[in-house]
Amino acid sequence: MKFIQGYAALFLLSFTVGCTGVMKNKKAAAVSPKVRPTAPMAATIPSVTTLHGEKRVDNYAWLRNKENPDTIAYLEAENTYTQERMRHTKGLQQKLYEEMLQRIVEDDNSVPARKGDYFYYTRTQAGKPYKLYCRKKGSLDAPEEVLLDVNDLAAGKDYTSVGVFSVSPNHNLLAFSVDDSGDERHTLRFKDLQSGKLFPDKIDNTYYTFAWGNDNATVFYTTIDHANRPHRLIRHTVGTPSSTDTIVHQEDDERFFVEVERTRSGDYILLSLLSAVTSEVRYLDANTPQKPLQVLQPRQQGVEYRVDHHSNRFFILTNEDAINFKLMQAPVTTPGKAHWTTVIPHHDETTLSRVLAFKNHIVLYERGQGLPQLRVITLANNRSHYITFSEPTYEVWPGANLEFNTPTLRFGYTSMITPESTFDYRMSAKTRTLLKEAPVRGYERSRYVTERIFSTSPDGTRVPISLVYRKTTRRKGKAPLLLYGYGAYGVPYDAYFKSQWFSLLDRGMVVAIAHVRGGGEFGRRWKLDGMLTHKSNTFTDFIAAAEHLIAQKYTRSDRLVIEGRSAGGLLMGAVLNLRPDLFKAAVAGVPFVDVVNTMLDATIPLTVTEWEEWGNPNRPADFKTIAAYSPYDNVEAKDYPGLLVVAGLNDSRVHYWEPAKWTAKLRAHKTDDNPLLLKTHMGAGHGGASGRYGHLKDLAFEYAFMLDQVGLKN
Repeated sequence: MKFIQGYAALFLLSFTVGCTGVMKNKKAAAVSPKVRPTAPMAATIPSVTTLHGEKRVDNYAWLRNKENPDTIAYLEAENTYTQERMRHTKGLQQKLYEEMLQRIVEDDNSVPARKGDYFYYTRTQAGKPYKLYCRKKGSLDAPEEVLLDVNDLAAGKDYTSVGVFSVSPNHNLLAFSVDDSGDERHTLRFKDLQSGKLFPDKIDNTYYTFAWGNDNATVFYTTIDHANRPHRLIRHTVGTPSSTDTIVHQEDDERFFVEVERTRSGDYILLSLLSAVTSEVRYLDANTPQKPLQVLQPRQQGVEYRVDHHSNRFFILTNEDAINFKLMQAPVTTPGKAHWTTVIPHHDETTLSRVLAFKNHIVLYERGQGLPQLRVITLANNRSHYITFSEPTYEVWPGANLEFNTPTLRFGYTSMITPESTFDYRMSAKTRTLLKEAPVRGYERSRYVTERIFSTSPDGTRVPISLVYRKTTRRKGKAPLLLYGYGAYGVPYDAYFKSQWFSLLDRGMVVAIAHVRGGGEFGRRWKLDGMLTHKSNTFTDFIAAAEHLIAQKYTRSDRLVIEGRSAGGLLMGAVLNLRPDLFKAAVAGVPFVDVVNTMLDATIPLTVTEWEEWGNPNRPADFKTIAAYSPYDNVEAKDYPGLLVVAGLNDSRVHYWEPAKWTAKLRAHKTDDNPLLLKTHMGAGHGGASGRYGHLKDLAFEYAFMLDQVGLKN
C-alpha cells in the first residue's frame, strides 16, 4: 500500500509503505536548497457508512489507528515536511525565541498567599523549565521550604504537568498529581511535609479536582473512565492501600462530569455533577468525612446551580427562571429549593458567574456589557459596590484567596497593554493595593494602544473586538493583523496581556480578538446564540469582524492571519471553508474539525458529555446542522490560505487524527500552492509542550510561519 507519494526534502527522500511499514530509498543526490520538498500524500482507503439514508465515505479513517505503523509514519513524514518547508525561517525562529525569552524575568516569584501561619507561592529559576512550589512560615523573612520541585519530577521525561496541588488543613501533608504524557490521566501522590518523604500511596487515572477532610487524613479524589470522563468520587485514607478505597459516588449518566472541592469556609465537601446545561450538588460535613453525601437539590434538566457556604447557610447561584443567573440562599439544615430565598435577583443585562464567600462579605464575579466585573457585598447591611477598571477592554479574576476570615480580596487583572497584575482590595475601605505587576524586560507601555471596537454581524448583532498595536502603526489598510477567535462552551475570551505578542507588534502587526457568540462574553444568551442550531453565528460573527477590520483600514485580506485552538480550531476550519478569500493564512491548534465523526462515536472522550453543546448526529436534525459546518466534511476543491495545523499525539480532548485527517483531505483537494503544514507533538497532548522553554519554541515556530506569510522575514 502506497500512502505517502513523492515526499522529498533536501535529499529528496522517497517513502513507500509495504506490509511491514515505511522504507526509505537510498539518498538521492543533493539538490539546491531552493527546491521545494514534495508534500506527503495520505493513502485513500474508503470507509463507507450510511447514516439517515445518506452514504458517507471517509477516505482517511485509517489514521485513527495509532497502533498502525503506517499512521505514525505518516505523522512523522508530515513533521519532516513541515520542518523542511520552514527551514528558511530557522533564523527568524531563533530570533523570535531569543526575543521572547529576553522579556521574561526567569528568576521570579508569584505573590505569596497567606493561609494560617504560612505564606504559599511559586517561583521559577533561570534555566529550569518548571515551577517550584514553596512556602514560608510566620513571615516572608523566614527560611524557604520547597514543597515540590516540578523540575525534579520532569527529569528524563518529554512531558510533565501537575494537576492537583493541595496542602492539608494542618499544613503537614501535601497531595499532588502528575501527568507525564499529556493525556490528562494523573497519578496522585502524598508527601509528608515534616519528614519530606513520600507515602507509598500511588493512585492512577485521577483527574484535576480534590478535597481534604478536616481530619487531615481523609481525602476525596476523582477518577476517569475509558472516555476520560471524571465519573467517580472516591474516598481514601492517606497511608493506606488504594485497594481499600471507597467509591462515594459513581455517575453513570455519561453527560455528567464529577468534580469535588472544599468550600472556602473549610466546613463542607461539595460534589458537583455537571453536564453542559444541568447540574446537581451533594455535600457532607468536612469534619465527618466518613459520612454519606446528601443531595442539596436534585438535578433538573436545563437547570444549573453552584454553591458556596457561609455560617449557617449556603449561597446558591442558579439559572432557574433566570437565564443570567440569580443568587439565592438556603439554611444548611434544609438547603433544598423549597427553602431558597433571593439575595440578588435576575438582571437582563448582567450575568452572575461565580460567588466567593468571606466571613463578612461575599464577592460576585459578574459580566456586564461584555466585560468581567467584581461586585462586593457587605453581609452586615447587604450593601454592594463594584470594583472599577479604566481600560476599554481587559480581564479580571479572583486570585488566591486562601483565607475565609479576611477583610481583603485578592484579584488578578490584565489588559492587552497591562501585564498580569495582582491586587489586594480592602473590601470595607474600598481601597486597592498593587502587589505586583509581572515584570517584562524592555517593555514600555506608552508605545502601545489598546482599543475596543464593534463589528456588526449579518443578523444585526454587535460583536466586540479587542485590539492592541504600536502607536506608530498607522491605519492605512496595509498593516498585517493577527485575529484570534474561540466561541464555545460559554467560555469568555477576554483581552489579556501576552509578552510574546510584542515580537509581532514591534514588527508592525496588529493583534485582535473577536469576541464571537458561543463564548460567554455577554453571559448565557451569548453562549446559547452560538451553540447547537445557532452554531453558524460563531462563524458569521468572526467573518464580520474580519471584514470590519479591513473596512476600518486596520489591515487588508492579503495581510490578515487568523488563529484559534481546540473549539477555536473548529472556528478556523469553518471560516476557511466559507471565506478562504478573506484570509492570507491561518494557524489551527489542536483543531476540533471532524465534528460529525467524533460526535457519532460515544466511545471516545467527551462525545456524550458534549451532545448538549454541539448536538447528537444520531438524530437527523442535529446531523444536518453539524454536517453543514463540520470543517472536515466541507473541504472542497478550491484555493485555501496558507495553513499551519498543530496536533498532539496524546491529546485526549481533540484526538490527533482530527487534524491529521483534515490535513490529508485538504492536501488532496486544495487547488492552490499555499503552504499546508501539519506539526504533531509526538510526546504531548492538548496543551502542547509542558515546559516554558518548549512553549516559547512552539510560539516562535508559529509566529515565524505567520510573519513569513505576510512578508515579514526578519
